[in-house]
Amino acid sequence: MIKCLIWDLDDTLYYEKEYVLEAFKNVCKYLSSKYKKDYDKVYKRCIKILDEYGRGKNFNILCDEYGFKEDIKKLVEIYRDTKPNLELYEESKEIFNFAKENNLKLGLITDGCSKVQWNKIKALNLEKIIDKIIVTDDYGYGYSKPHEKSYTEIIEYFNIKPEECVYIGDNPNKDFIGAKKLGMKTIRIIHENGDHINDKTNIEFEAELKIRKLSDIVDIIQ
Repeated sequence: MIKCLIWDLDDTLYYEKEYVLEAFKNVCKYLSSKYKKDYDKVYKRCIKILDEYGRGKNFNILCDEYGFKEDIKKLVEIYRDTKPNLELYEESKEIFNFAKENNLKLGLITDGCSKVQWNKIKALNLEKIIDKIIVTDDYGYGYSKPHEKSYTEIIEYFNIKPEECVYIGDNPNKDFIGAKKLGMKTIRIIHENGDHINDKTNIEFEAELKIRKLSDIVDIIQ
């Protein structure tokens, strides 16, 4: 019998790129104001770099192209300080209502910079919905997924067995390994958009089930 649904955050419960775009806007507003450049052009170029190269070197490339003499660490801080306007997927709201109606416990485990992840969590109002939230960065270095510590803490918090839990995430490279080792059931959500929709991994690391709608979880656990 399933008693707890444990969730990943980014690209599982909401579309993560919404945060990225808002954060980039804040960085581009800062740069265009400081260096007296056209904001729209700077922002459009920033998005173009994202599309071409992905995340990681956006600010370096942007500053090199425009000749901005800027401390990249400063731009990263502006990015991380962003207080975003985010919205849960409608199906996330529906499955949360289902969980409440059926007395299912809710947990959340997310990697990433603690400040960034907590800003997202607050923007999505998840503290009022999720019973136990873990940002693995709060543990310190070395405990991000697939480390088993966060999964174990959820089990102990609710005083339940691993087989009474389902872990739902989108990234087969790390989301399901720790959960499967403990004996949790695992489900991979493949939304229309997301960074990991085309990722493939060894079968032992992949989730037991794959779905394209979170509402499918209702039929699975019933």
